[in-house]
Order: sequence, then structure tokens, then C-alpha cells
Amino acid sequence: MHQKLLSLFKKSHIDNQNVLQMLFALKDDLPLKDCSTQGKLGVSALKSKVVLLLISKPDLLPFEQLFFLVNQTYDHPHNDKIEGSYAIIWVPISFYEAWTDAEQKLFDFISNSMPCYLVRQPWSLNSAVVNFMKQEWNYGGEAIMVVLDSEGMITNLNALDMVFIWGSKAYPFSLSRENELWDGEQWKMQLITNEIHPILTQWVEEGRNICIYGSENLDWIREFNAKMKDIKDAGMQHEMIYVGKNNPGEHTKEILSIMNREIHSNLLSFTKIQLFWLRLESMRRSKSRLGNNASTDNVVAQISALLDNNNDNGWAVYGKGLSTDIVRVEGDEIFRCLNLFRQWGKNVGRLEFIDALRTVLEPPLVDGPCNHTQVVPYSEGLVQGNMVCQNCKLLMKKLTIYE
Repeated sequence: MHQKLLSLFKKSHIDNQNVLQMLFALKDDLPLKDCSTQGKLGVSALKSKVVLLLISKPDLLPFEQLFFLVNQTYDHPHNDKIEGSYAIIWVPISFYEAWTDAEQKLFDFISNSMPCYLVRQPWSLNSAVVNFMKQEWNYGGEAIMVVLDSEGMITNLNALDMVFIWGSKAYPFSLSRENELWDGEQWKMQLITNEIHPILTQWVEEGRNICIYGSENLDWIREFNAKMKDIKDAGMQHEMIYVGKNNPGEHTKEILSIMNREIHSNLLSFTKIQLFWLRLESMRRSKSRLGNNASTDNVVAQISALLDNNNDNGWAVYGKGLSTDIVRVEGDEIFRCLNLFRQWGKNVGRLEFIDALRTVLEPPLVDGPCNHTQVVPYSEGLVQGNMVCQNCKLLMKKLTIYE
């Protein structure tokens, strides 16, 4: 059976039916279930579709990850454009050699609340098929999402991270699509916050100044918010988003509760904060699988700086809308900059918030104007405005060049 499966996946097919029939060869012709209707299905219902095999233990995923998976696929705005083009099939595999009663009860409970398809009787799956998934697809207990195209060919051995990052925009979920999406990405607020919260998405699209910050030191949070409030009172408009720190727990919940009473009502709930960090973890794993690391890729470097930050004194990331101009500040450096607001705040009117802040963070390399030039290629969503020279920190003259 193992050799048959290996041979089957090496051949070309006109559709996905032979592959799916081999994988789900059970005693009846209706091995699948549509959880949304509770109806039984045959593999013919998947003909001409991209099929995402979500392979996991019977407990599937932690609640927040399961919630986000549904949000990023079935509830994603882009899903309307490709509805019916793909299907997710949950393939639960027991942690033990034989399914336990507890696992079957858990499976029954989850299967009545999921919007996707699933294997109706996963305990009846051929053991050779299960072993094939473990050996050839590297399933070892952690959930994976294997992608089969409409002809039954494997196009991605694990698309779960790209689904968490881009949702249904990642269709057809192939490895080549993952590379394509990363080629079009840069480190900016849109990437960091995409689809976490609709209001946050709206703020990015409107081009607002946004500050995302994290810490579990309540005194630091109070002082930081007080200083940022002084800046806002002076007319510098910005939105504040608290995200705690990686692996948020009960202490983060307590801080959220105190913040909502004392400081400001945070846009993100505890669950949304968990999703924020989940996406960052997914980004780093996705980049790593594609051969990128922090020393060669700026996005990985910036993500790792946030994920691996254990500084009790907190951090902040400042950005504006779709702009790739982002500033990350950590620890005592933040207060040093904010305490000098009278010095750099006067530049906001002509330099924009981020550039004015950068004049304190990154002092000029030369005195007075220099002759440095920089070419900025046109791209969709590019924000028109002033640009500051990285050497002398003065406004650059703008010239438009046509090819």
C-alpha cells in the first residue's frame, strides 16, 4: 500500500479522484462529512477543487488557533472571490494505536461545530495510509495542512502557516504561491496587523500613525502611556495598540483588565493578542522553511526581535498606514526619545511623525545637506509625501523619472 501511494503521487492525473479514493478508501462510498450540513459526501464532491488536508490529533488545535483558522478561510473577505475553489478536510489521527473513547467523544464534539469537511470515521482509515502520512508527509503530532491541487498533485507539505498569515488570499496555497506572496511583502504595519481586527485594518488603510507596544511591566506601561498621551495632547495624532509579549498568559489578562480601567480601552482582546503572536510565529516558520534567516532577511530579523524580546522595560513599533517606514524602539531608549519630544516634535509638521522621531533615534551622519540620492520604485499603495535623507536627516528634493 505504501508503494502504491508513492507511485500514485508521482504520476500525473486528469483530476484528484484516484488520489482521494486511495486515501479515503473506507467501507462505503461516502467517507466524508460536511459539518455545516451534517450531510455525508463522496470524494466526487471534491472534483476540480484544491484540497487542503488538515491532519492533526483528535483535539485539532487550541481554541484560539482554531478560531483564527476559520476566520482566515471561511470568514475571510477574500473568500467570496474564490468560494467553491478549495475545500478543507480534517483528517484526525489518534495519538494511540487505537482510538480511545475519550478521543471519539472529542471528535464528535468538534465535528459538530466545524465549518469544513472531515473524515466521518477516522478510526477506520487504513493504517498504511496513516503511516504514509507520518513517514512521507512528516506528520508527527503537530497539525499540518497538506495541499493537493485539482489534479491530486502535492503542491505544499504544510500550508498552515501561510493560511494563518494571509488567509484565503494564499489560494491556491502552493509552495510557489507562498514564495510569490513573500516576494510582494515588506516589513510594514499591513503585514504585522493584517486581519487581526477590522478596525486596525481600517486604520492602516486610512494611513493613520499607529503604535504597537508590548510589556508585562505595569509601571512601564503606565509611564509609557502617560508620555504618549502628552504627545497626543500636543496635536500628534496616533493610535495605541497593546499586545503584551510572546506567549501571553494570565498576567497579560490582568494587565488588560487594569489598562481598561486606568489607561485606555485596548482595541485587542486577549484572544486577539494571542492571534497577533501566532501570526508572527507563523511568519518566522514560513520564512525559515523557505531558507531565510535573521542575518539575511529584514522581515525575519524584525519578527525575531519581537518574538525573542524578554526585556521587562518593553518595546514599541511605530508605523504609518501602508508605508514601509517603521521604527522599532526598546527599553530605556523609548523614554529617552519621548523625553526629547520638545526637540523633535517641532519637525513633525514637515517630516511626518516617524521621520521626526528618527531624527533623535538616528543622528545625522554628516553636518548640513549632502548629495545622497535614492530611487523609490512606484508600487500600488505607495504613500506620496516627503522623504528624509538617511545621511543628513534633511528633506530630500523629489524628482519624477519615467522609463
